[in-house]
Amino acid sequence: MTALDLSADRPARKHSLALSIGLALVGLNVAVAILTLFWTPYDPLNASGGRLEAPSLLHWVGTDRLGRDYLTQIMIGARTALIVGTGAVAIGASIGVTLGILAAFATRLLDDVMAATLDILIAFPTLLLAMLVVAASDSASLWSAILALGLAISAIVARLTRILAKRVLRQDYIIASRTSGTSWPGVVVRHVLPNIWPTLSVNFALQFGLAVIAEASLSYLGLGAPPPNASWGRLLQEAQGTVYTAPVGAIAPGIALVALVIGMNLLADGLRDVGDPTRGRSR
Repeated sequence: MTALDLSADRPARKHSLALSIGLALVGLNVAVAILTLFWTPYDPLNASGGRLEAPSLLHWVGTDRLGRDYLTQIMIGARTALIVGTGAVAIGASIGVTLGILAAFATRLLDDVMAATLDILIAFPTLLLAMLVVAASDSASLWSAILALGLAISAIVARLTRILAKRVLRQDYIIASRTSGTSWPGVVVRHVLPNIWPTLSVNFALQFGLAVIAEASLSYLGLGAPPPNASWGRLLQEAQGTVYTAPVGAIAPGIALVALVIGMNLLADGLRDVGDPTRGRSR
């Protein structure tokens, strides 16, 4: 193998490593979330432990100020994070892709109006939009947080879908497909969606990480999943008063949150490189 071949192989190995690490971190969180459906070290509502106990053989990550096992709370928090991330991305993708495709086929005036509206919505931070939606509901809940984040994500997805779809519709093979008698819905299913899906999947992975952070922020502010649903954000909020006497209460959920978000970002980066192999060679 020549020196040129070795240098060309380095980006591929680097991207493969990033993708592997991302899959490992996300896979670990998924495995923990599934495990909580069948087993946890303690009952989530069990407060029989001592208050703010240090890590021990009985409580590997210690206990909180109510005597609940921290490891149990963090494990259930992983399930909450995955439910919120998956639900928010599913809602955002359903609404956003639909609006984006419609905008790509709209008249010039309607397209300009939709584009301006999406730009205005995107100008607002995702967390702020989510807070407004949650505040407008009767009470904070896990599902209101998912809906709020999904609506906020939909504007970003719609704008990206519109740009990608319009780019595909300008290709010569679209004209050939229409000439052969393919209907516009058929064009969307056969040509538009398959060509924009790789880029959209990368964006979905990034939005998943942002949704997890936003949910943790909402829970920290008291607008997320209410007790007894465990959330990393609420664990951080509850631990802020004892961060000096029992720092593990803030460190452990913080590490779990960062690990999942980094894992999703690495996964998105790996998916981007898989979808565009020439990207790595240009670096």
